Order: sequence, then C-alpha cells, then structure tokens
Amino acid sequence: MSATDDISGLETALEERARKLAEEHLANGHQARERILAETRQRLHIDEEREVLAAKAQAEHAYQQRVQAAELELRAGLDRVRWELVHAVLAKLPASLEEQVADQSHYLPLLLAYLSESALAIERDELIAQLNRRDWQRFHQNWETLARQTAPGKRLTLSPETLDSIGGVLVASADGNIRFDNTFEGRMERLDETLRGAIAERLEPRAMETPHG
Repeated sequence: MSATDDISGLETALEERARKLAEEHLANGHQARERILAETRQRLHIDEEREVLAAKAQAEHAYQQRVQAAELELRAGLDRVRWELVHAVLAKLPASLEEQVADQSHYLPLLLAYLSESALAIERDELIAQLNRRDWQRFHQNWETLARQTAPGKRLTLSPETLDSIGGVLVASADGNIRFDNTFEGRMERLDETLRGAIAERLEPRAMETPHG
C-alpha cells in the first residue's frame, strides 16, 4: 500500500470519527435541550400554580374583608334602628304612664308601694311626702290612712306643695337632708339604662341577628 493510500485511509477514519463525534454532540445537545425545556416547563408550571394559589388566597382575603365590612355595616345599621326604636318607645312612655295614672284602680296600689319603699329607705321617723296636684287632690283627705298603711311607726306628712310630675311621690326627711325621688320621672332616670336595655332586648328579634360560624 502506498503512502497516498495510507493517508487517504487515515483521512477517511478521521472523517468517520469526526462524524460520529458530531452526531454524539448533536444527540447530547438535543437531549440537553429537551431536558432544559422540560425543566423550564416544570418551573413555569410550578410558578403558575403558585401564582394561582396566591391569587386565590388574595381573593379569599379580599372577600373575607368585604364580608366583615358588610357585617359591621349591617350591625351598625341594626344598632341604629334599634336605638331609634328605643327612643321612640321611651318618648311614648310618659303618655302611657298618664293613662296608668288615670286608672285609679291600678295606680293607687302602685303609689302605695312607692310610698312604702320611700319611707323604708329613709331611716327617719319624721317624713314629708310630695305629690303632683292631681294626686294631692285625690288623696289629701284620707292621707292619714294611707300614711299608716305605708309607713307604720313613722309620721308621714303630706306637703301642701305639689310637684310637676306625671305621678309617684317624692319623700324627704323632715329636715330635708335625705330625699327619695319615687316619682315616675325619678324612677325613669334611675332605671334609664335598665329600661333601655330591656326595651332593646324586646326589640331585637332573633331573625335580625347575623349568622356566625
């Protein structure tokens, strides 16, 4: 074999080797490309899932905020309506008490109870009671009988001075140092919060309560 043939065979072998190496590199490059693309797609998918989850969480948070705001607004509205109703009821109370005072069969036992409570509350033997003009005219003639019934063991005098009151009685010690205001107005003032709470509770139907849980 000539030198020329040797060189030609060597070139052919080198070319074949180069071709195989090139094919291997191309194959490896293709595999690497596919692997990179797959990894990229996976990362993108994970990122998308995270974004979706984050978006869902954000939307849920915003929804809960809106729900809470709506509940607060509803409760504020209900409280406002309830207290408006309370004020309306309290505004009508004097007229209702006037009707009660006009019915002596119901009012007299109540007045006697107020007298007894007042006389018992003041630890004095000499007491003075004041009534409004209408009650003074009703009861001054038989006052001694009423006084014995309501303040046994004490001297309960009826003052000639009358009160500007719907009803009830104001009892004081003879020296004026101790007073027990058992007029309707005095009792309403002392029981204001209790009255408002009781009225509000009566005006709060279960259907108006917002659900929880």
